[in-house]
Amino acid sequence: MISKNDSILTRRRILKGAGGFVAAAAFPAARAALALPLSHASQNVPAKAAADITGRLARYMVDARNRSLPPQVAREGKHRILDTLGAMVSGARLKPGEMAIQYVRGQGGVPEASVFTTDIRTSAVNAALANGMCAHADETDDFEPVTKAHPGCSVVAAALAMAEREGRSGMELLRAVTLGYDLCCRFLLALGADLVRATHRSAEGTSATFGSAAAAASLARLDEKGMRYVLSYAAQQVSGLWSWVGDAEHVEKAFDFGGMGARNGVTAAIMIQAGFSGVSDVLDGEHNMLEALSTEPKPEEMVAGLGSRFFVTESAIKTFSVGYPIQAALDAFLTLRREHGLTVNNVQRILVRLPEDGARIVDNSAMPDVNCQYLMAVALVDGAVSFSDSHSRERMADPQIRAVKERVQLVGDRALMVPDAPRSGFVEVTLRDGRTVSHFTRFPPGTKENPLDTEGVNAKVRDLMAPVLGTQRTEALIQRVNALEELGNVRELRPLLTV
Repeated sequence: MISKNDSILTRRRILKGAGGFVAAAAFPAARAALALPLSHASQNVPAKAAADITGRLARYMVDARNRSLPPQVAREGKHRILDTLGAMVSGARLKPGEMAIQYVRGQGGVPEASVFTTDIRTSAVNAALANGMCAHADETDDFEPVTKAHPGCSVVAAALAMAEREGRSGMELLRAVTLGYDLCCRFLLALGADLVRATHRSAEGTSATFGSAAAAASLARLDEKGMRYVLSYAAQQVSGLWSWVGDAEHVEKAFDFGGMGARNGVTAAIMIQAGFSGVSDVLDGEHNMLEALSTEPKPEEMVAGLGSRFFVTESAIKTFSVGYPIQAALDAFLTLRREHGLTVNNVQRILVRLPEDGARIVDNSAMPDVNCQYLMAVALVDGAVSFSDSHSRERMADPQIRAVKERVQLVGDRALMVPDAPRSGFVEVTLRDGRTVSHFTRFPPGTKENPLDTEGVNAKVRDLMAPVLGTQRTEALIQRVNALEELGNVRELRPLLTV
């Protein structure tokens, strides 16, 4: 006899049952597969599902926390961590960083991790948000030229917060950051960075959550099931619109590129660590993330070359605190200035050619550090572009700079949009005596093709940190990060980074 309760279907069961009936009627092959034992049904699973990208990636994520890093990879990882710390410390004194610090101070929170340059101890989630925004408070952080991702500002922020929360070693931090860079960039390769932007979404914001979740999950020491779940929780939080180009103060941009992804990634890892369950096949199951976010997904890009190709060695460390499309142009112009004695008095015109996609971003932007014409004018007048001038609205309004700025012409050149050198720059200077001189920088300093050595990174970071931390603490911090594998507990960095 059927009970009254058994005869009553909830709305959810009705919908679920109706969907099953429709699917079985419309797709006889699927119905037949369901009727087979599991071993037989699996033979009819589509190739993309059989590939088990989620599982392969999750297993690598578990393995990566104990895997030895090649010496070059370890060195480059330390360079990126130090470079990002420089961006965080200097960014804490800029408006986006100050606003993030003020916001987090008002939130309180369990004292798990530090907000750098302050006395704030708060939850790892809040610390990741604040430090991530500080890291992209201007254009000091690193950049991956192929995907256009900014891995460091989110991944390093998430990793440092989680490492401090868990009391992990420097070596564990280094491995986690290396993993985070890999997932951040591979995610965009799997989606197709240009396809992401074609739908008005931000490739930078989209990738930040995924990389941060990987780094945080490594430090949470999740098992394979946990790694599968953390990928799913990261996928649910992936967001970011290309509308950040309209941000005139770099505040929302700092959140989009750094704070948002770092916060999301740490949130995902801590939730799974606390026992949250989730979907185990978010990269290849039904309604999977790659198909949801890309019209032409390439799932194998998520795992291609894992363990042999490390994106932490491929991101570009900026030598100038300016938007990356301008790096090559500044290098080319300053080379010409030195070689030909260029001055305000003998230069008639400066022609800058940049890849068209980059030129659109930096053409007379309202933000000083993303305004090509302004920065070229400063370079001509001063012979350099300082950290302070790169984001000074007062300097951008200076009559002399405005007059020189009128001599700068920026051209977006599609011929320069080539995959092997996506952020090159050509500069041609016309002198008042009619002569022209030109220089082409294919790979600016700091790229993998033209890398900075350890002292070059130290010098950059020293200039950024010393005005905030003082010379003694800055030098001590540089030494500790350069020997990060010897650090027993990341918490030992607190006295050098907080007040």
